[in-house]
Amino acid sequence: MDQANLNTLFHPIATKIVSDTPGRLRLRIAPENRQAEKMQHIANFLTAQPRITQVRTNINHGSILIRHDGQNGTLAEILATLGDIGIIFADITQGKTEAAMGISNAVIDLNQRVEHATDGTVDLRFLFPFGLGILAMRQLIVKGMQLEVIPWYVLAWYAFDSFVKLHTFNQTQE
Repeated sequence: MDQANLNTLFHPIATKIVSDTPGRLRLRIAPENRQAEKMQHIANFLTAQPRITQVRTNINHGSILIRHDGQNGTLAEILATLGDIGIIFADITQGKTEAAMGISNAVIDLNQRVEHATDGTVDLRFLFPFGLGILAMRQLIVKGMQLEVIPWYVLAWYAFDSFVKLHTFNQTQE
């Protein structure tokens, strides 16, 4: 399928760069463009490019993961190719306020820093439930089995629940 044909198939598709690391680019497609056919056409076109090694899509999340050779200039070529087929880069927030996006971005940045500092061993999805678990143990030791303001079992439940939810969500990301 050539570029001209793709341009006639698609109207501009709002997209956001979610992650950009050497050799890997993740895009998020705006909800109104998350049709299987559109995303598959984009994936097929990208797969045909010489410096792209793998393209994976997740229609439910509107995610396109592009793995490439990581050489200088490859990212610029990929972005130019995306522009040629009607991809535009825009803010595609879904009803979130600016404050909520600021907090989300700060937490994502902190998580990336923690992961980088620990060489990927630990991240906030581990540290948050672990911290709640430590608080639960402290409450149990200091207060015993008393049912006071924040009982130990509530903190223990939050530790377990957040660990399970945070790790289940990660498995469905890609």
